[in-house]
Amino acid sequence: MRRFEFPVDKHHAKAVNETLADVRRLQWSAALMAVVLAAAAVGLFFLGQPWAYILGAVLAICAVTSLWMVVWTPRKVGSIDQLYAKGDLVPALISEVHPRGYTLLALVDIAKPDAAAPRYALATRTIRALPGKGYTVGHKVPSVSVLGDRTNRGDSDTWQMVSMMPIAWGTWDSKVIAKATSQITETEWNLLRRNISMSEKVRASDNQYVLLDPAQLPDELH
Repeated sequence: MRRFEFPVDKHHAKAVNETLADVRRLQWSAALMAVVLAAAAVGLFFLGQPWAYILGAVLAICAVTSLWMVVWTPRKVGSIDQLYAKGDLVPALISEVHPRGYTLLALVDIAKPDAAAPRYALATRTIRALPGKGYTVGHKVPSVSVLGDRTNRGDSDTWQMVSMMPIAWGTWDSKVIAKATSQITETEWNLLRRNISMSEKVRASDNQYVLLDPAQLPDELH
C-alpha cells in the first residue's frame, strides 16, 4: 500500500477532474429519469383504470429509486479528498493519443486488503484532457487507483472495477506532481513502458484491465 498525501485544490478538481464529472452526469441522468417516470406515473393515474393504477405505482417506485440514486451516487463514490486519500499511488503512462483525448495505461495492484499476495494488472482509462498540452505517448502521469465492486456481495480477492485518477486532476502544483512521480520506482515505470503496446488490448478487455502473470513480474513487485 503506497499512499500519497497532498493538498487537493478543490476548485481545480471541480474544473478538470473527470471522475467528478462522471458522477455529476450520473446524477443528472438519474434526476432526468426520475422526472420522466414521475410524469408517466401521474399520467397513468389520471386514466383512472385499474391496470393504469398498478403500472403507475410501479413507475412511481422507479422514480423514487432514481431520486435516491441522485443522493446515493456521490456518497458511494466519496468526496474528491477521500478518493485521493484512499487510493494507492500508481504509475500511469499516456499509451494512446486520440483526436479528443488520451488513453492512460496504469500498473495497479487490484488485490483486496485481505488477499494473500499482490495481484498486479494493467489497466486503461480513456480521458478527455490533462492540464497542460502537448503530451505524447510515454508521458508519465502519476495517479491514484480507484477500486471497487459492483455489489456488496463480491467474494473475490480482487476488485471488480479498476480505474485511476491523475494527480494532475487534483492540483496545479508541478512540484507535487514531480514528487509523486519520484515516489514510483523505475522498476514500475519500466514495466509499463515494456507493455505500452498492450494498451489497445487492455482497453478492449472486460472492465479495461488485464491481470499480469506473477511469474513474469520483477522480484521487487512480489
